[in-house]
Amino acid sequence: MTVARSAEFVNAVIKAYDVRGVVGEQIDAQFVRDVGASFARLMRTEGATRVVIGHDMRDSSPSLAAAFADGVLDQGLDVVHIGLASTDQLYFASGSLDCPGAMFTASHNPARYNGIKMCRAKALPVGQDTGLATIKSEVVAGVPAYDGARGAATEVDLLADYATYLRGLVDLDEIRPLTIAVDAGNGMGGHTVPAVLGTLPQLKIVPLYFELDGSFPNHEANPLDPKNLVDLQDLVRKSGADIGLAFDGDADRCFVVDENGDPVSPSAITALVAERELAKEPGAVIIHNLITSHAVPELVTELGGTPVRTRVGHSFIKQEMAATGAVFGGEHSAHYYFRAFWGADSGMLAALHVLAALGEKDRPISELMSSYATYAASGEINSTVADAKDRTMAVVEAFGDRTVSVDRLDGVTVQLPDHAWFNLRASNTEPLLRLNVEARSPEEVDALVTEILSIVRS
Repeated sequence: MTVARSAEFVNAVIKAYDVRGVVGEQIDAQFVRDVGASFARLMRTEGATRVVIGHDMRDSSPSLAAAFADGVLDQGLDVVHIGLASTDQLYFASGSLDCPGAMFTASHNPARYNGIKMCRAKALPVGQDTGLATIKSEVVAGVPAYDGARGAATEVDLLADYATYLRGLVDLDEIRPLTIAVDAGNGMGGHTVPAVLGTLPQLKIVPLYFELDGSFPNHEANPLDPKNLVDLQDLVRKSGADIGLAFDGDADRCFVVDENGDPVSPSAITALVAERELAKEPGAVIIHNLITSHAVPELVTELGGTPVRTRVGHSFIKQEMAATGAVFGGEHSAHYYFRAFWGADSGMLAALHVLAALGEKDRPISELMSSYATYAASGEINSTVADAKDRTMAVVEAFGDRTVSVDRLDGVTVQLPDHAWFNLRASNTEPLLRLNVEARSPEEVDALVTEILSIVRS
């Protein structure tokens, strides 16, 4: 049996969807080994015989992946190492090899962090209610030892197979030539973009920060923060690129910049991909989280599809994808999920759809996306609060007379007249209250944001 740890320590690191913390303070080799052992025990009860493991470019990732593998092997399961990988490449490995997986990455977080994203065979999620709570309790109590034979480890390079699989899902053979500026943020996009896009003669790639460097010397690999898009925006304008793509640290999310250097809303990308998928499968289900623009369900309905609204978070989306047989799902945070990709998210696959849509038309990306931008939105605005519940109720009460409806699927969503709405959600891990607002015009959005924040931050 492994050494027991305090519940407070473990709860700070094993979160709702994954494992994440500061290396050396919250996460070390022994802790990760114990998580690997518990994960292997859980997967063995579900019939698994091996686990595939990948890691990103952070300095701590190879040693932590090795420690996790040691815990898995000690529990009698085999390990397949795929080495350097994006998170969606790990999902490809889990799906194509039909085995559980673990990816070592802290995604967009700063260099001092690392973490683990775990999945079942076929990339099915492992979240708080679907395994992480069990792992957490075992790590707290001490993971029981296994009395059988130790597993065996092998190594395999799946990057070429991953690239071939993705290109087989979206046909780019007949598109017009495109120049693409790509900011990999020194993350795993620098590993996967050349493999997936670099072999296509129709595409000219203008690379930025493709060098794998877990210290992130140029900017954080978090394109959701506007300041991290500035370099890409400048590159698009200077190079005359048709489009700009930015990937986060583990390259499972892709953000789009148009030919003018203006960011394209992830909700608009969701609508575009939904339209493409519905053209192939009329009447299909499309998932969208509740922060996604209302333009998405309106378009899906107009095209004869079935929109399904979910909570924010990849485990909820993936569960709903499986339950409904949805062909596609999108989130406001630029996570895009595909039934053809085992229901998992892939920023690269979303990028291929956008490139195909752009390359099939003889017009710029700004014009192509304008039809999907029906509403104005605030983006996510965070406020540090002592009591999120109290501040939320104060806002709801202040809008009482103007409220059309209120729901509590995830936080509080308040529907207002003329298609305006806002959502307030408390963070699961920090003393933050997250605000998203949508309305017909930027002016109306700004007015609502000002009014709501005056209450939240009072």
